[in-house]
Amino acid sequence: MNMAVFLSFYSLMTTLPLYAIGALKQSDQEAGLLATVFLLSAIIVRPFSGKMLDMYGKKRLLIISLVFYFLCSILYIIDLPFELLLVLRFFHGIWFSIITTAGGSLAADIVPVNRKGTGLGYYTMSNNLAVVLGPFIGILLIQHLSFDVLFSVLCIAVFVGGILATTIKTDDLTKPEKVERSFKFTFNDLFEKKALPIAGIAGLVGISYASILSFLSIYAEEQGLLTTASWFYVVYAAAMLITRPLIGKLYDQKGSQYVIVPGFLFYILGLICIALANGSAILFLSSAVLVGAGYGALTTSFQSLAVQSAEHVRSGYATATYFTLFDLGVALGSYVLGLLVIWVDYDSIYSISALLMAVTACIYFVLFKKSKRKHIQSTI
Repeated sequence: MNMAVFLSFYSLMTTLPLYAIGALKQSDQEAGLLATVFLLSAIIVRPFSGKMLDMYGKKRLLIISLVFYFLCSILYIIDLPFELLLVLRFFHGIWFSIITTAGGSLAADIVPVNRKGTGLGYYTMSNNLAVVLGPFIGILLIQHLSFDVLFSVLCIAVFVGGILATTIKTDDLTKPEKVERSFKFTFNDLFEKKALPIAGIAGLVGISYASILSFLSIYAEEQGLLTTASWFYVVYAAAMLITRPLIGKLYDQKGSQYVIVPGFLFYILGLICIALANGSAILFLSSAVLVGAGYGALTTSFQSLAVQSAEHVRSGYATATYFTLFDLGVALGSYVLGLLVIWVDYDSIYSISALLMAVTACIYFVLFKKSKRKHIQSTI
C-alpha cells in the first residue's frame, strides 16, 4: 500500500511540471507551484492527523483517505486548467498526509517491539523502491505513450494499494467508540512532546536532503553528468535496499547508536563526494552509495526512535510529529538553499549541507548523552 501511494507521489512530482509546461503552456516558476501546493497542504494537515487517527481509528481513516486519494488520482485524467490543477494538488496533499501518517503508525503498532528496527526498515524500504520506480515509470510512459496513460496506470496502482490496505489486521476499528470526539486541539493533540527532539534532528536531515531532491539534476547538468544522474537514484536506492536488512538487525540487536553513528558518517562523506565530483562519474556514483546507505540508516532509526519515545497509544502522534518536522525541513531546505544558490555555486551548497550534517551529528550526540543520563538516573 505504501509503495503504491509513494509511487504515485514521486511519479507525479517528476512529470507534472513537464505536463504544466508542455500541455498547459505554463512557466517554470508556475510549474514549480504544483509541488509547493501539494507539500504545503500535507504539512498543514500533518499535525492534526494524530488526533484524527485517535478519534476515527487508524485503519478506518487510512481506508477513507485512500478512497479520496484514488478519486483525486482519477481527476488528473481530465484536462483541467492550471488553476484547478493547483486546487487538485492541494486536496491530493491532504489525503497523502493522512495516509502516510496512518500507514506509518499502523506499521509501528503491528511490528513487535523487539523487531522495530527490522520491521520499520522493511516498511520504509517501500519508499526507497518508489523513489526509483516512480520517476522511471513516469518518464518512460510520457516518452513512449502519453500523460493520460500515466495517470491511468497510477490510478490502478493506488486502487491495488487500497485493496491491500483492507487486509491489514488490527483491532483499531473497535477503538474509536471509546475515544471522546472533541474538536478542541491542544499542543498534545498536535505534537508528541517526547518525539520532538528526535523529530527536530530528522528535520535538520531533511534540510540537507533537500539539496539532493531539488538541485541534484541541475548540478549534474552543470557538471556534464546529466546521463549519470539518471543512474544516481538507481544506485542510491540499491544501496538503501542492500544495507536495510543489516541496519535493521544492528538496530534491534546492538542498539540505535550502532546504526546512527555510521549513518551520519556515510551521509556526510556522500555529500562531500558530490561537492568534489567535478565532472567525475565515478565519484558522483560513489556518492550515491554513501548517501543511500547513510540517509537510509538515519531516517529509519529516527522514525523508530520517535515512535519508541512515546507510549503505544501515542504512536500516531509520534509518527505525525516525526513527519511534520521532517517535511518542514525539506520545504525549508528547498527554499533556503535555493536562495543561497544566488550567491554561491552548487559545489558550495553540498559542502554547506555536509557541514550542517556534522553540526546535526554533534547536536544529536549531546541530546543522546543527556537522555541516556536521565534514563540511568531514573532507573537508579
